[in-house]
Amino acid sequence: MSDIDLDELRAELGDFAQPEKKGGRTAREERIIAGFEEIQRFVDQHGGAPQHGEERDIFERIYAVRLDRLRALEECRSLLAPLDRQGLLSGAESVAPMPTADEMDDDELLAELEGAAGTSDITTLRHVRTAAEKRAAEEIANREKCEDFEQFQPLIEQAKRELKDGIRSTRVIDNNENSLAEIKPGAFFIVGGQFAYVASESETFTTQYERNDRRVRTIYDNATEATVLARSFQKSLYRDTSARRISDPEAGPLFVREERSPFTGQTEEDDLASGTIYVLRSKSDNPTVAAHRDILHKIGVTGGDVNKRVANARLDPTFLLADVEVVATYTLFNVNRVKLENVIHRIFAPAQLNIEIKDRFGNPVVPREWFLVPRFVIDDAVEKIKDGTITGYIYDVQSARLTPRGTS
Repeated sequence: MSDIDLDELRAELGDFAQPEKKGGRTAREERIIAGFEEIQRFVDQHGGAPQHGEERDIFERIYAVRLDRLRALEECRSLLAPLDRQGLLSGAESVAPMPTADEMDDDELLAELEGAAGTSDITTLRHVRTAAEKRAAEEIANREKCEDFEQFQPLIEQAKRELKDGIRSTRVIDNNENSLAEIKPGAFFIVGGQFAYVASESETFTTQYERNDRRVRTIYDNATEATVLARSFQKSLYRDTSARRISDPEAGPLFVREERSPFTGQTEEDDLASGTIYVLRSKSDNPTVAAHRDILHKIGVTGGDVNKRVANARLDPTFLLADVEVVATYTLFNVNRVKLENVIHRIFAPAQLNIEIKDRFGNPVVPREWFLVPRFVIDDAVEKIKDGTITGYIYDVQSARLTPRGTS
């Protein structure tokens, strides 16, 4: 090797030296910054800092634990302060001490181990279920077949139709005592993508934690059921961010001005006649119709003349392709006819006639407005329309009477 001075030797060796890190940072500092930038990207995407909670996504919980750690360490706050464009490090002095490994749950411990191991592929994991997802699967597995589902299916299907027609609406679940009170017989919910109907409840009792609770029997639209604590059902609703409470059916604005009666005999000069409730009896010789003629009625609402409406009944599948007898009519004032008819049909849905007939062209038709309901029950329904209580009732086929919702 030829002679070479020290300056030349230094220049030669410099080509093999490790490049100096940006800003003179250590590998640990680079990892801290990289981890903080992941949190910042989460905030940019979701509009808020990551939060703790077993119902949260596993990666959000990891970021939440990491952010707590960064806030708690002075050296991290000093390093990251110039980069904290979102104010994520503020309030660090009030951060609670980090839990020990024994106090952490699996997800939080995993987050700490990920930070200790430096960069990893943890954010590329697939098919990792959260604790909430695991519990949801367990709850479904614990359901049993509903042996008397046919008793509840018409109620569930009717609620679905009412939701579609706007008679009912969906409401977000609140995690408070008010939502607990809403878990009662007759209530409908959507949870886990399924309709759930609360069929019955036990007597209220006091738990070992000095809280009132009760057991509720819940029927699902996939013909399964479960009997659980009301508070447990409430938690399952709260954990499912897509869960909804289905409102009770509402008629209104059923009448334009509620202080006015919708019936003749109690009207004022500026009241406007807006329709008629009509009750018909079929003269069809169909064996099913003939066998139940005394209690089989078509109940509808029209804005025109009833006699004109039924003039060509024998040509209309809606009227069973037969002449009809007008049993009763009730003239309406200041009424929303469509909503009123929907309410009437909802009430008598359990007694709807299930029959298929052929129209003039041989096409099958299933009439929807015929009900196996005695005339006196229809009169009772009209009285409840008058006093505004009709939406709280449903027809009980077994007793042949109107009963308050949730007691059948």
